[in-house]
Amino acid sequence: MSKAAAFCNIIPDRDGAVASWVCAGLGIRRDELGACLALGFVLEKRPIGGLIYHGLQDGSVWWTIYTVDKRWCTRRVLRVIFGLAFDALGCHRINIIVSKSNVKSLKLVKGLGFVQEGILRKYRGSGEDCYIFGMLKSECKWLGRRERNLSSLCSEARCFPGAGS
Repeated sequence: MSKAAAFCNIIPDRDGAVASWVCAGLGIRRDELGACLALGFVLEKRPIGGLIYHGLQDGSVWWTIYTVDKRWCTRRVLRVIFGLAFDALGCHRINIIVSKSNVKSLKLVKGLGFVQEGILRKYRGSGEDCYIFGMLKSECKWLGRRERNLSSLCSEARCFPGAGS
């Protein structure tokens, strides 16, 4: 982990700017996700990534991630994003969809501990297949040591429609 990566700041999306940035980067419409909560990752005053929590229902949440720099992915950030899903939102599972051709994202989600659970054939408008990945709280290796600033993010997350706790 580089020194620069250690200083990646995590910002809550209070005005929808992070969610809009993520959706624009992925070429999807913001309204497709419904009610959501988002976090932005900032390095040297520029956005390098964002994560949207959406589709929260029955203890399960979907993640949509967009990044432009791999330095967002630090242990500290991982503890926060998983802690927010499993502890603050009260989820027992996280779901994510990855395009079959997105080799870097496939490597990332597998490395984080997600398990491939299925294939969505011809899911994208282009006819591309996608994989569905899931992670149960009991499988998450990123929980444990709690981050200091997670408590303020957790209190905001409890306002998210469908959040547990």
